[in-house]
Amino acid sequence: MFSLRLLGPILFLCALASVPSLIPQNASTPSPATYFGFDRNDYPGDDALPSLRKTFSFTGYWLSAPPGEKRSTWFGKRTLLQSQGFGFVALFNGRESRTLHNSADARQKGMLDAQSAAKLARQEGFPRDSVIFLDIEEGGRLPGPYHAYLQAWNNGLAQAGYRAGVYCSAIPVDEGQGVHVTTAQDIQAHVTSPVLVYWVYNDACPPAPGCAFPANPPPPAQSGFSAATIWQYAQSPRRKEFTVRCAASYAADGNCYVPGDAQHRWFLDANVATTPDPSSSH
Repeated sequence: MFSLRLLGPILFLCALASVPSLIPQNASTPSPATYFGFDRNDYPGDDALPSLRKTFSFTGYWLSAPPGEKRSTWFGKRTLLQSQGFGFVALFNGRESRTLHNSADARQKGMLDAQSAAKLARQEGFPRDSVIFLDIEEGGRLPGPYHAYLQAWNNGLAQAGYRAGVYCSAIPVDEGQGVHVTTAQDIQAHVTSPVLVYWVYNDACPPAPGCAFPANPPPPAQSGFSAATIWQYAQSPRRKEFTVRCAASYAADGNCYVPGDAQHRWFLDANVATTPDPSSSH
C-alpha cells in the first residue's frame, strides 16, 4: 500500500528533477591523466634521481648507444631507476636512410636491429611485451626502403616477444602545392600491422608550451599527431627556428632544466605521456 509518509520526499525529488542546474551533470568525460617524463643521451647520475623524480614519472632509457656515442651510459641502471619509482621508455638508435641501399637490404637490417634490441632489453630486465622505440631523427616523408626497414623492425620485435614503437617527428614539412606531411603520418600510412606505438617530437611553439611543467600537462594528442602515446615537447638545446614564441621559458644557455635545478646540472628533453611507464606491457 502507498504510504503518505513517502509523499513529501517524492514531491521534493520531482521538483529537483525539474531544475536541471540542481542535478550534477556528467556531460563531459574527464580527460585521461598525463604524466611528465624526461630523456637525455647521458645518464644524469645516481644523485640526480631523487630530484628528477619530484617532477618526472618516467625516463628515456637507451638500450643501444645514442646517436654519436659509442656506448649507453644507461646500461645497468634499470633496477636503481625502478627502485626510485621511474617508469621507462626503452630506446634503440635507428639507421639513417642513406645506409639503406634497397628494400631487401633494409629488411635485413631492420630484422637485425630488432633482434639486437630484444637481446639488450632482455639483458636489462625488460619483460616480454615491453615496447622498444626506434629513434628516427629524420623529418618529413621517408624513402621507400625505410618503410621496409620499419616493417622488419616491427615484425622482428613481435617475433622476439616485444612490441615495436617509433620516436619520430610530428612537425609538418611543406612539400609544396599545399601538401604538408609529418614523419609520424607517413609511417602510419605505410606500417600498419602490428600497430606501432608512437613517441613523437614537436617542440614548435605552439602547440608546444616550451620548457614548462604546468599543473595540467597537455596530452600527447595535442602534439599534432592524435595517435601519439608520448610527446616530446621541449628539447635541449632549444631549436631557435621552432621556439621563438616560447624562448623565455628556456634557460639563458638555451637548455631546458627541471624545476628546482637552480644550478643547471641536468639539461634534458621534456615529455608527456598517457601512462607513467610507456614501455610497460600493462
